[in-house]
Amino acid sequence: MSGIHKKIVVLPGDGIGPEVTNAATRLLIDCASAFGHQFDLHEMPFGGDAIDRCGEPLPAETLAACREADAILLGAVGGPKWDALPIGKRAESGLLALRKGLGLYINFRPIRVREALIGISPLRPEKVRGCNFEIIRELAGDIYFGAHEHTSANGVESARDVAQYDEHEIERVARYAFERAAARRKRLASVDKANVLATSVLWRKTVARVAKDYPGVSLENLYVDNAAMQMVLSPAQFDVIVTGNLFGDILSDEAAALAGSIGLIPSMSRGDSIKGALYEPIHGSAPSLAGRDIASPLGSIFCASLMLKESFGLLPESEWIEAAADRVLEQGYRTADIAEPGSQSVGCSKMVELIRGEMTDSLLHAERYGWGV
Repeated sequence: MSGIHKKIVVLPGDGIGPEVTNAATRLLIDCASAFGHQFDLHEMPFGGDAIDRCGEPLPAETLAACREADAILLGAVGGPKWDALPIGKRAESGLLALRKGLGLYINFRPIRVREALIGISPLRPEKVRGCNFEIIRELAGDIYFGAHEHTSANGVESARDVAQYDEHEIERVARYAFERAAARRKRLASVDKANVLATSVLWRKTVARVAKDYPGVSLENLYVDNAAMQMVLSPAQFDVIVTGNLFGDILSDEAAALAGSIGLIPSMSRGDSIKGALYEPIHGSAPSLAGRDIASPLGSIFCASLMLKESFGLLPESEWIEAAADRVLEQGYRTADIAEPGSQSVGCSKMVELIRGEMTDSLLHAERYGWGV
């Protein structure tokens, strides 16, 4: 296979964002060198960093660059420094504007409990061993994007947030979820609250209609409260989960806890096309950790791996990175967030060095690992 040429826009952002994105880009550069690819990396201001440099969280130049990119790698945004700004001017508002500007309406989070880290899961090993499922979250609708009102009358304050979906918004994310399930174990769980909410009644009705086009996929409907409980009682039962914006936000963070740390989970946000998909670790900017070389780079590294697989179709390259990271973890190396008794604690830069070393070793001894470049 001849090498590919791709443009990647890098948005380091705030807090630990620059550190973890630097870790991921170093591995992408290693990948390009080893497999004969060309990845053009373009760093652009975003979030609080962009507010300081350009006066706004999403400069026009950054959005324009992202629209031309084959993929986007984001670090993290936000921090106390910008919290006093009006809501629409804060660092986090740049993320909502970016999603809207790029037409991103699907969020994808793979939840995998890594065998080497099974001891740090809050659940017993027998409950989470082999746990490997995907959460597909609708990203552009629901209560987050409906009307918001805050009023005061006769000394009494009241507030209202409107949840709204149309069937087109539901159908497009449902079809993506069915396609994912069809390519995996052919089981899809749709999560809603159809016994209470009108939007969920429409959600369930629309998903059921789409299901007729996928007779090979088994569909299960779950109320969100039951889904949250099942995720704790028996998480390995899930294959692909699809749900709305609000429920997906909550459930995907709950699912991340199964792996032992929110710092381990990557995500992808995309629209109609995989071109211009946005990859970001789901952890925050953690400003108290910034510049101390103690943040975990794993979430961002797994974003790079996910990008190689989903956006560029480079499965061997993706597996090369994942396998190297797993071997480092199997050797007992841990960053502070996943440290456990008997492990060897290392900083961000050392963890990257160890993973790169394993990647190089597997190239030098390809026969040992059962593959070659």
